Amino acid sequence: MAVVYSQSTGKYYGAEHAREKVGKPLNGIYQALTESRIPFEMVHESYLDGKTPEDKEYLSRFKTLILPNVACLSQAQCDGLKNFVKAGGGLVATFESSLYDEQGNKKSNFGLSELFGVDAAGSIEGNPMKNSYLRLEMETRHDMPMHPVLAGFDNTERIVNGNARLPVKENTPFPVKPVTLIPAYPDLPMEEVYPRQDHTEIAELYLRSYGAGRVAYFPWDIDAIFSELLIEDHLRLFINTLNWVHQEEHIITLKGHGVFDIAVWKQENSLTVHLLNMTNPMFMNGQVRELLPSFPQELCFILPNGIKPREVKLLSTGKPVQHKLEGQKLSMTVPSFLDHEVIAIDL
Repeated sequence: MAVVYSQSTGKYYGAEHAREKVGKPLNGIYQALTESRIPFEMVHESYLDGKTPEDKEYLSRFKTLILPNVACLSQAQCDGLKNFVKAGGGLVATFESSLYDEQGNKKSNFGLSELFGVDAAGSIEGNPMKNSYLRLEMETRHDMPMHPVLAGFDNTERIVNGNARLPVKENTPFPVKPVTLIPAYPDLPMEEVYPRQDHTEIAELYLRSYGAGRVAYFPWDIDAIFSELLIEDHLRLFINTLNWVHQEEHIITLKGHGVFDIAVWKQENSLTVHLLNMTNPMFMNGQVRELLPSFPQELCFILPNGIKPREVKLLSTGKPVQHKLEGQKLSMTVPSFLDHEVIAIDL
């Protein structure tokens, strides 16, 4: 799993508004993945074109790439992303991703329109949108199972929309539209506060297969609005969508209370799991004033096929930790720690 970072987007598209247009989407994705305990890396845009064997090998390490409003992409980078998905990779993109070239010039259409399955079709709506909602198409699933991106919403009919959306037009059929638009309506006077259209066929999440991979495109700012408001519905929708695109079980599952940043390192004779305890009200707000001990955590790690651990230990104490191996799943209890714990798995 990797999040793409684009210096071109920050310099040309963001410019003096980089915090709003680039920082917020990136922070929103970081917050969502960290809260959901999904390990990820940051990938610089320069790797995307896959021009060299080294670039291709580097990208092949990842199953899924995330574009948090990465507006500026060259044609070569767009072609590289198409090849990545065609070969079995996953892609999640938001808002104006690929709508500008590498120099910040707006294009007539997305560079990734073939992947998204939609074309840009108008100017940004909102900033802010008032009284706009997303309809979760639960009741249309009578003839088929509920779509996985709606898991956990139960009987929820609608959730709040984002701050801004980009009108798009489908260039390929989308027979399934699990999330649709309820257009904005007046917020005053009170007698005018009601939706003019309760149901449209305008999708606000486009899901499709492409080659051996999958693509999800949000034509609105789900990442930026989550960074600002931390609405749980947006978190659930994004993570459900990410899991649908990813298609595989995540390499690590960490169960227990708290917030943790997780990183995994693989070396020739070892695997190392870093857990950074971020269970703190200040973890996204500057200086942390006090460290709060973590709760014990249940960790499950999926080992590569054919790999068996010789020893598993906690580097904070240097002592072995009790663990259980079932098939390729290595599980253990990680005791409470203050700031940083490292699980060393010798192979």
